[in-house]
Amino acid sequence: MSPPIERLLRIMARLRDPQNGCDWDRTQTFATIAPYTIEEAYEVSDAINRADMADLKEELGDLLLQVVFHARMAEEAGHFDFHAVANAISDKMEARHPHLFGSTEDHDSDREKRWETLKAKEREAKGARSAMDGVALALPALLRAEKLQKRAAREGFDWPDTCGPAEKLAEEARELEEATPADKLEEAGDLLFSAVNLVRAYGIAAEDALRAANSKFERRFRQMEALAGGSLAPLALDQQEELWQAVKRSERGETP
Repeated sequence: MSPPIERLLRIMARLRDPQNGCDWDRTQTFATIAPYTIEEAYEVSDAINRADMADLKEELGDLLLQVVFHARMAEEAGHFDFHAVANAISDKMEARHPHLFGSTEDHDSDREKRWETLKAKEREAKGARSAMDGVALALPALLRAEKLQKRAAREGFDWPDTCGPAEKLAEEARELEEATPADKLEEAGDLLFSAVNLVRAYGIAAEDALRAANSKFERRFRQMEALAGGSLAPLALDQQEELWQAVKRSERGETP
């Protein structure tokens, strides 16, 4: 019996066969498949957050299919194949862990510095000229903002504590309030970027924080709907606020 990955590679080749393949799969391109790749990565994350191992197995398979799909299209175009992808990441992991695959000793205090130095060398080898190079445009905006800020921080462009970013956030809030309609979008972006900077100063990942806040808001809103017996739309704003506060008290274990 052949290894499972070889079976999957054969399935993808069959799907992409120009004469007898699947009509949908044959017409796909890197650009049309990319959104599905991103979606599958988020579904893997969701399964992990729910601690659903059965679902995680399935979602990891869906994500692996995306890698195989892209590799197959690249192979058809004469660029590279799946095995080249696997070899490339293997080479990279060995190069980034010389203390395991080479003779370099591992000192905990140097680990992060060594990791960033190695990645910087990789970016330089690819022609990078700026500390900002290599931060993917397709990343979620909060995550990309954090990565850009971290890159700048490694160059020394960063606040020494939380006071600076806290003051900057308050300043940006005032500027958004005072901005003309034409400038609102830019000032709103500055406000969000500053919020990312502040939570980063506290050692918190902005994407994780907002994801948790989204989950909390959704949970509380659903509880409000349950208390209202359906939609909240017929209720006045003060009645909705009463339900919101009731849900919060319930979460804290307080009696009404």
